[in-house]
Amino acid sequence: MPNPRRRHSKARGRKRRTHWKLTAPNLSDCPQCKTPKMAHRVCPSCGYYDGKLVLDLEAKKAKKEAKKKKGQG
Repeated sequence: MPNPRRRHSKARGRKRRTHWKLTAPNLSDCPQCKTPKMAHRVCPSCGYYDGKLVLDLEAKKAKKEAKKKKGQG
């Protein structure tokens, strides 16, 4: 297997890596609650997608609190 004859300088490696950048996700406003959300996903704050309620976040929150109370008592 071939090996490099000479060591590459730090600048050479860093020049090659300058294009390794993260891109910020494209956010759009939720039509129901106007909070930013990722496209084609359920809104994390209200639970709507395409104008329909998909996740009942209030029921989920109530269930979590009931479980928490049961664990304390």
